[in-house]
Amino acid sequence: MEFRFGQTVISVNIPTRRALEDAVERKLAMGQGFALATINLDHLVKLASDSAFRDAYARQDFVVADGNPIVWLSRMARRPVELVPGSDMVLPLARIAARMQLPVALLGSTEAALEAAARRMEAEVPGLHVVACIAPPMGFDPDSEGSTHVLHEVGASGAALCFLALGAPKQERLAANGRRMTPNVGYASIGAGLDFLAGTQERAPAWVRALALEWVWRMMQAPGRLVPRYAKCIAILPGQVRGALALRRSGDTAG
Repeated sequence: MEFRFGQTVISVNIPTRRALEDAVERKLAMGQGFALATINLDHLVKLASDSAFRDAYARQDFVVADGNPIVWLSRMARRPVELVPGSDMVLPLARIAARMQLPVALLGSTEAALEAAARRMEAEVPGLHVVACIAPPMGFDPDSEGSTHVLHEVGASGAALCFLALGAPKQERLAANGRRMTPNVGYASIGAGLDFLAGTQERAPAWVRALALEWVWRMMQAPGRLVPRYAKCIAILPGQVRGALALRRSGDTAG
């Protein structure tokens, strides 16, 4: 599945959860870093107007579908991908690191939330070693001199895998820079995943997620912030549907 923004093409290049786990394990086994992004409609809105975000996304090694609309669009295009929410992948990826005896770092949110997430992760994943919890200050710029210091701190910690919980577009931009500055570290952008584990944010119940209504749940928790965001997401859907159908027709013609 792919999305076009002028000359930039962003592809969901990891179609399933199993494929992501296999790809991450291969990278870690070879001592190679990576950047993982989890695309959703909000990202598509931002990508359309933010050239720095587009550049960062183009430098991600792995892109998965983090949102049912992305999955539905992929089916329309006859290029189906599986739903792989970033929040759901924190513990599975941590288990891979623990099995390989590789330490991990947590970056983003607040010190208290990161420490609580670290305790939860180490309790649920036997053998996991969280070697760094780094909470950048408010207003953190992923392209600033301060980000260079943060990335050096990640590298110096010895972590092979770093979970980024800064929100888009900051986490994806930092991951793209991290790939260059700390090439042996894998960066996974997982949004609110660490806050869910820490208990500082409440995730929608499983039955709500099963009905593809997590966005409604989240909107009810913070309507002032999320109603305008979701309105923008809904506004781009007709254009995305046309793009998916165009991909489908191009595949039919090629076949």
